[in-house]
Amino acid sequence: MSNQFQILSDFLTDKMRMSHIYQPVMLMELLSNKGNASVEEIAKQILIRDPSQVKYYSHITKQMPGRVLGKNHNLVSKDKQHYSLNGFSELSSDEVEQLIELCQSQLDEFTDKEGKRIWQYRTKYKSL
Repeated sequence: MSNQFQILSDFLTDKMRMSHIYQPVMLMELLSNKGNASVEEIAKQILIRDPSQVKYYSHITKQMPGRVLGKNHNLVSKDKQHYSLNGFSELSSDEVEQLIELCQSQLDEFTDKEGKRIWQYRTKYKSL
């Protein structure tokens, strides 16, 4: 057993005081990525464990893109809590790839144009 294992194990079992999920999530991300992770990667791991954000974006999904792509344009179908892309089985893998690239292109163009304003309503931090 390595000395570093003992240090981390002792910290996790005896010394760590938690007021939130942050410390173990950060350590798990670092351990899962050969000891290195960016701030953004760690933040994403915290985010996916936040049920309030999942609930918020589930509501957004149903109210905005789900409704527009479904009822307004008939591109997707919804069955309870599951969406399906209409006609997906008719697409070749090359067509799927091209459509994903088109989506990414539209996303890039929009984010380049709108910048940080897209998310301003969701943040209290002015530096974002």
